[in-house]
Amino acid sequence: MLDFSIGTILFQLIVVIILIAIVAKLAMRPMLEVMNKRQSHIENEISTAEENRREAAELLEKQKAELNQVRQEATAIIDRAKQQSENEGQKIIEDARVRSERLIEQAKEEIDREREKAVASLRDEVAELSVLLASKVLEREVDPKDHKNEINTFIKQAGDRI
Repeated sequence: MLDFSIGTILFQLIVVIILIAIVAKLAMRPMLEVMNKRQSHIENEISTAEENRREAAELLEKQKAELNQVRQEATAIIDRAKQQSENEGQKIIEDARVRSERLIEQAKEEIDREREKAVASLRDEVAELSVLLASKVLEREVDPKDHKNEINTFIKQAGDRI
C-alpha cells in the first residue's frame, strides 16, 4: 500500500523548500516591483482625480459666482432702464402739463384782450348813441312818455349793434 519513508519525505521537503527559495529569489522581487509600480500608479491616478475634482468644484463655484454677478448686473441694468424710462415719462408728462398751462394762460390773456376790445368798442358805441340820443332829445321837447320810448329805442339800437 502506501509506504512512507522518512528519507523520501525529507528529501521532498528539502526540494520544495529549495524551489520556494529559488522562486522567491527570482520571481518575487520582479512581482513586488510590478505591484509597487502599479500601486504608485493607482495612487497617482487617485491623487490626480482628486485634484481634478477639487479644481472642477472650484471652477464650478467660480462660474456660479460669476453667473450670480452677471444676473445682479442684468437686474441692475433693467432697474436703471425702468427708472430712466419712468423719469423720462414723468418729464414728458410734466412738459405737456407746462405747455398746456402756458396755452391756457395764453388763451385767457387773448380772451381778456378781446373782452377789453369789446368793452372799449361797446363804450364807444354807447357814447355815440348817448350823443345821438342827447341830440335828438335836445332837438325837441320830450314828455315822459316820449322819453321812455327814446330810451327803449336807444337800448334796442345798442343791442342790435352788439
